[in-house]
Amino acid sequence: MGQSQPPSRSMTLSEKIIAKAAGLDSVKPGDIVTCAVDVAMMHDSSGPRRAGKMLDELGVPIWDKDKLVVITDHYTNDEDPNSVEIQKITHAWVAEKQLPHFLPEQGICHVVLPENGFLKPGLFCVGGDSHSTTAGAFGAFMVGIGATELASVLATGEIWVRVPETLRLDVSGCLSEGVAAKDVILKLCGDIGIMGANYMVVEYGGEAVKAMTIDERMTLTNMAAELGGKTGIIAPDETTAQWLAATAASGVDIKTWQGDADAPVAKTISMDGTAISPQVAAPSNPENAADVSEHAGTPVGQAYIGACTGAKLDDLRMAAAIVNGRTKAAGTRFFVAPGSNRIRDAAADEGTLKILEDAGATILPTGCGGCIGLGPARLEENMTGISSTNRNFVGRAGEKSSKLYLGSAYSVAAAAITGEITDPREFL
Repeated sequence: MGQSQPPSRSMTLSEKIIAKAAGLDSVKPGDIVTCAVDVAMMHDSSGPRRAGKMLDELGVPIWDKDKLVVITDHYTNDEDPNSVEIQKITHAWVAEKQLPHFLPEQGICHVVLPENGFLKPGLFCVGGDSHSTTAGAFGAFMVGIGATELASVLATGEIWVRVPETLRLDVSGCLSEGVAAKDVILKLCGDIGIMGANYMVVEYGGEAVKAMTIDERMTLTNMAAELGGKTGIIAPDETTAQWLAATAASGVDIKTWQGDADAPVAKTISMDGTAISPQVAAPSNPENAADVSEHAGTPVGQAYIGACTGAKLDDLRMAAAIVNGRTKAAGTRFFVAPGSNRIRDAAADEGTLKILEDAGATILPTGCGGCIGLGPARLEENMTGISSTNRNFVGRAGEKSSKLYLGSAYSVAAAAITGEITDPREFL
């Protein structure tokens, strides 16, 4: 760890969080520092069977059980023998370690973690999943790491970091009806490519971002991973505080955890929110994003609303606004997998789930499922689908011969109704 430096430079929010975690007064891009971890999260895929096994082979205890959260979401609700065995390993390891924070089958980790009050502004966190970047929607700095690094964190409670540069996205104006945060991030993927923010913090701001709900902000920070980013982050505000007030999070401080207005960044990209149209990313890369009109009329055999990116309550409401009073196209499978049990229950209570079911949607258990090619929503041989997920790489969501388009919940729902890629604004 480097020596303490005087706060001689203005810092971004991410730099302030890293400095605090490293016990330093200030940091700058390129510095290599060792940071204390506030929260470590792992799921059933990366966790006990991988990182946990490595820790056990080292013969050392978990550094702080109260700072570790284990969530099952990848291999849940599946009777496949491999999935069943993974759940047995996970439950047995958690029981053996007597871990206090185990959240089995409650939903997708990036949704369940904040729901249960484990995130708040200013925290330095790590997660055993690339989309751990989602936590940036709450003003926390969270990076995805592999099982080997996760095992090291479990043993020491620390991780080294090269302080990343910041790419700032400023989205002005207001998004039009039928346009969502997913369209903003897909457009950015198309504009700069999936390595366009390589090892950078993607800091989202501007009038359109400030107007977004937490659900929508989570979509932006989640897909910082699809830009090659180290993480994504949004400055916390009253919207953040109000959302967290409904969780078990305590000591939420939105005033302290703000970047300096004059902090230098590597690059700023300006985007006119009023000019953004619904976006669809063609197979097999999120950077193949273009206006929905370029792919309109493409037949789809499946429409899937799910995953950490696109199955939050706002996403289900978007889909319901499109399909209300309509029925899915014959020959097109329509699946909805809510992001968590709480989201499913809230959608049921307000009638959103019934609208989707009446339109012909099959409601699946919460979990990663179709996003990673597991369960009923797995794409079959030569099938073309559209989903609200974050990745459409070859074979990720099913057979290698399948093809997957990405879009917002609006666009996925519109395709479910027509059986082909359609501009969702036609239904609003």
